[in-house]
Amino acid sequence: MSEAQQPTRATGLPIRYVLVLWLLVLSAVAYLDRTNISIAGVQISRDFRIDNAHLGWVFSAFLLGYASFQVPAGVLARRLGPRRLLGLGVLWWSVFTVITALVPASIGGALLVLVLVRFALGVGEATMYPATSQFVERWFPIAERGKANGLIFGGVGIGAGLTPPLVTAIILHYGWRASFWFSALVGTLVALVWYLAARDTPEQHPWVCREEETLIRATRSLPTADVSARPATPWLQILRSRAVLALTVSYFCFGYIAWIFFAWFYIYMAQERGLNLKTSALYSMLPFIAMTVGCLGGGVVSDWIAIRTSLRLGRCLLPGLSLALTAVLLVLGARAHGAAAAAWILACGAGVLYIAQSGFWAVSADIAGEHVGVVSGIMNMGGQIGGACTASLTPLIAAHFGWQSSFATAAALALLGALLWMGIDPARPMGVSRPPT
Repeated sequence: MSEAQQPTRATGLPIRYVLVLWLLVLSAVAYLDRTNISIAGVQISRDFRIDNAHLGWVFSAFLLGYASFQVPAGVLARRLGPRRLLGLGVLWWSVFTVITALVPASIGGALLVLVLVRFALGVGEATMYPATSQFVERWFPIAERGKANGLIFGGVGIGAGLTPPLVTAIILHYGWRASFWFSALVGTLVALVWYLAARDTPEQHPWVCREEETLIRATRSLPTADVSARPATPWLQILRSRAVLALTVSYFCFGYIAWIFFAWFYIYMAQERGLNLKTSALYSMLPFIAMTVGCLGGGVVSDWIAIRTSLRLGRCLLPGLSLALTAVLLVLGARAHGAAAAAWILACGAGVLYIAQSGFWAVSADIAGEHVGVVSGIMNMGGQIGGACTASLTPLIAAHFGWQSSFATAAALALLGALLWMGIDPARPMGVSRPPT
């Protein structure tokens, strides 16, 4: 769009916020597609005659596929742009969501087929957050990145929170396979809207006014929208960065804890706490409602502190404190006597944990600039490896030592994740050229 045609002043909600709100919807759909299997897990275990340990293999397969393709997804996010990559990624994972529903229980080696299909689905979903982090770096000034990431990851709680009652209702009326068809249809429609509405940079979008574009470009690491003019990825610099290492290990701890809720909380409430299908689904919503509140609130507070004090306090104080408090709540919740008390305390732990979420992703953009897709991909790979570990280890620890030990292990990792934030400074980029903050 030429400057003569470009509006000079916004007349409504800035386009960057319209698009980031749709990324919240995409994020919710991503978690609908990845957590529906935990709700359907009881029925899948019955139909395929597999126990919790083998069901954990299916959960882990998704996360291993997801983790393995984080870095390639980060590279593709920079080369293809978030618009095309997310459109293709959502279509990919919608196809494999359908294939999950098509696997017959009578087929030979059904468990292996499920593992391979879920691995492929994880590959598709790996595009989600490297692409959104690239979008935030290109579309949002530094002072708004906490809020932007908070909105995107608010979709995690919304998607995962709506999944238990929604999927349970579909299962009760139409069977577990229908829930996967539903998820795939929703994903396809949302991806289409994204592709039609989004652009990779504000310079390419016909609805961005000159005032908004100027604001965005003021603190963007590279002012040009021409991808071909941007420098090559500094791989050695990234891999040697202590901040990247600390973020990755801390996010491993974060992912381990988060996936206890995504993969096992519903089953924990049903099997350990003795709740029926409907009641377990109701209580299983609580952690994800809390996650949504934590994401949105954490992003706003992070930006507020960063503007009024320093970038390091705004980005690092909240994640460190929230992980430490999460450790306490996990131990208390696991030891609670009643099912309701356990659900509420553990849900608070999930909400407090997700206060840290926007900090991880905002810091990856702060230190990496235009290379945020790669850096956030490495960080998220650590988180998903943590999730894969908990998907398989949690039922094993619970079987041998009890569920309290499973939550105690997660609490210990929460403390480690909190300590690692002491060595991270978002005001010190990895030597990547960028304007002063």
